[in-house]
Amino acid sequence: MQKIFAVVLVLVFVGAITFSCNSPLDVKIIKLGHAQVVNHPVHEAMLFMAEQVKKKSNGKIIMKVYPNQQLGSERELVELLQIGSLGMTKVSAAALEGFAPTMQVFGMPYLFRDDAHQRKVLEGEIGKQLLLDGEEFWLRGLTYYDAGKRSFYTKDKPIETPADLAGLKVRVMESPTAANMVKSLGSSPTPVSYGELYTALQQGIVDAAENNPPSLYTSKHYEVCKFYSLDEHTAIPDVVIISTKVWERLTPEEQAWVQEAADESSTYEYKLWAESTAESMRELEAAGVTITYPDKEPFRKAVEGVYEQLKVQQPEIYEIVSAIRKVN
Repeated sequence: MQKIFAVVLVLVFVGAITFSCNSPLDVKIIKLGHAQVVNHPVHEAMLFMAEQVKKKSNGKIIMKVYPNQQLGSERELVELLQIGSLGMTKVSAAALEGFAPTMQVFGMPYLFRDDAHQRKVLEGEIGKQLLLDGEEFWLRGLTYYDAGKRSFYTKDKPIETPADLAGLKVRVMESPTAANMVKSLGSSPTPVSYGELYTALQQGIVDAAENNPPSLYTSKHYEVCKFYSLDEHTAIPDVVIISTKVWERLTPEEQAWVQEAADESSTYEYKLWAESTAESMRELEAAGVTITYPDKEPFRKAVEGVYEQLKVQQPEIYEIVSAIRKVN
């Protein structure tokens, strides 16, 4: 009950100050909330985006960035965007599939052949169209951020084969696709908010989780989970999105400034991400985390049923997956 009340207060507070056009200088303020900690490369990229917007608009647009779930969890932030009470956010594409169904393609395991294939898809027509598919749900995608590859980390043992996951309670994002993948590997998917995951791991609510190296390091989950198994089952991008209610209140020139700043921040974020991944791996090893590199082929075979299920239940989404696989 207290959490619901707190969210209501956030809605009221944020709605009052998110987008202000009545100052003497006619300054428009766009509030951007996200769930990552301040030392995460994604946060640094969004600060860079805010600087670029301010520079391009000559101070007419100010983007204020609120990290670390200050304004709510990923799901709550997206809901705030839908009603126009928050200007922008950054979420994993997996968290968006409950709002914009086509985004679930990115949660399919082993979808991309390599980094070059993923980048070509995101920057091509398929990626551009997926950014706009959320507009009917009041969410407009601006750009993608690199979020690396997700792998399992555990408290008690390394994951060398799919059989090692049998019976484990694995934290997943609020994503049916992620839940189906974990089930196909013999585990019990357990949705837990990112901000609550450290405690959930400590208390045994979940036995394991999955994420990329920078997130494992900056979240300090490695203090609880000492085994990191790089099966790299998914490569789900982050998506920077803006409320269509806010977007439509910008002039065409202002929209161009915001879009350009977002695109430039994406290029910057990819650079930061590569540096952060290398540093995170070094720090995880130094902290005593056992890092293993299991054979990926048994994992690929174990999740084939996820594709078959999608083909039967959602053929229109499966068509997008097929198109992605054909990109050369």
